[in-house]
This record gives sequence, C-alpha cells and structure tokens, in this order.
Amino acid sequence: MTADVTKTIPMIDELAGLWRRSLIAWPDGPRDTATWVNWMQGPRVYLDLRQPAVKPDFHEVHGLRQLDRLQVAWMAEQEGFAGALHFDGTYFEWRREIDFQPQAIYSDEGKLWYDGDKMIEEGRDIAYIEHWHREPIEIEPICAMRLKGRADGVRGFLLRAGSLFMYARGRNAEMPAGKHLRELVVAAPNLQAAQDLVDCEISQGAITSAGWIIQRSSLPFREAEDIAPEYLVHAGGDDPHGMLVTRDTTPDGRRMLHHWDILDVEGDADAIPQPQNMRVAR
Repeated sequence: MTADVTKTIPMIDELAGLWRRSLIAWPDGPRDTATWVNWMQGPRVYLDLRQPAVKPDFHEVHGLRQLDRLQVAWMAEQEGFAGALHFDGTYFEWRREIDFQPQAIYSDEGKLWYDGDKMIEEGRDIAYIEHWHREPIEIEPICAMRLKGRADGVRGFLLRAGSLFMYARGRNAEMPAGKHLRELVVAAPNLQAAQDLVDCEISQGAITSAGWIIQRSSLPFREAEDIAPEYLVHAGGDDPHGMLVTRDTTPDGRRMLHHWDILDVEGDADAIPQPQNMRVAR
C-alpha cells in the first residue's frame, strides 16, 4: 500500500482508553463482525480480549477442573494478549508478553490512522483491515502495572482507565509455537491436560462500590468475581515498586490470593487501592 501523507496517524499517548472492534477483513475475502473484541490502552501497556459470539453455559462452573470438553473447546477459540505498544514512526507493534494463543509466526505490527469516527488498522505482514471505535469513557485516573508472580513466576498485568480495568495472568503450561490452541486441546492426552492449556486469564471489568468486578473473562467462571487488588508500597529494599495482591481462583474453584512483584508502574500509582495500614510516603 502506498503511504498517504494526508492520513492522520495517532501517537501512542493519544490511544489511551478503551477501543471496540467492529470489523476485521482479511485480504482473501473473509470478514468478521461478530467476535467481541475490546482493547484497552494505557501509557504503553495494553490488554486485549477477543471472544466468539456464541458462548456455552458456564453458570455451574466455579473452577478450571469443572470445565467439560465443550467448554474447553470454546475457550480455545478465544484470543487475547498483554504487553507494551511500540511505534517506530511507521508501524505500531503490540509486543506480547502474555498471549492466550500459542506464539504466532508473524509479529503483531500494523499501521493506524483515523478515518472519521473510527480508526483503521492495516496489518504489516498480513494486510488485514480492522475498524476500531473509541468507547466514550473517562480515562483518568490511569495506571498500568507489569507483574511477576512471587510463587509461580508467571507474568501478569493490571491496567486501570477511569472506572474500568483489565487484568491478565499468564499460564504455566508449555505452549509450542505455530499451532492454534484448538489443535493442542484436541491432541491433549486427557481432560485435565486440556484444561491446563486454557488456564490463562485476560479479564475486563468495572470498578464499583462492590469492588473491582470482572464482567468479561477468558476464564468465564471468573465473571462477577472481585479481583480486589491491593498495592503494598515498600520503601527501599529489593522491590522498589512494591507488591500487588489480587484475588484469584484455584483450579478446583476455591478463592486464593495471588502475590505479585511489581516490575514497573506507568501512570498514577494511587489509582490502585492501598491498604490503609500499608501507606508509605514515596
């Protein structure tokens, strides 16, 4: 595609907030307008969740080990990622530190430009077209944290924009690159192995008087739960960014606390709740 100098190209700091996708079209003709897709952008950190339109019933499921084959198969069709957005002056690159699907062959890079009330994305390696629409939300306060699990070493992210948030937790299962998750699930030797393959959380929710409540999740049994983040600020020591605690769910459906080392913080750290007895002047 020949560059068009009349196109208005955004800067990364203009993209902060929540975006909804209305269309993806591939060069060979297929189009998708049904998949639910939201992308939340922070100062650099982003999270993205994509779910098929028709969803099985998960109401009786409270943990990973209660999933049946049909539910696991649906979950394996999801996509989602978290990482940092970069821009080289021509292409935006969504670098993935967490990916719900196995690592793709192609990088996630493309051009962005405004077209009226929507933003167009055109892929670099595959010339797909996506239409994005900014959701009319207040984006302040905004804060993003990159995380590493203290006990398990998994990667995590927490991003708040106004009264909305997205949260991601990586998986422990090994994921060979270049395949689709559905193939790995079908080839899994038993149901527990298949369940472990989909054990990667990317959730979106709202901050209300009841807490940080999950509304959509790659683990649907987490929906309506409160992740209840607590930012424990430490002065000095080996963890200058402090620690984050979130509520999680064990594979058998019990509540647990996940303790995270904070690798770095973007934006207003006061946007993440701190226990009153842990406040330390920074």
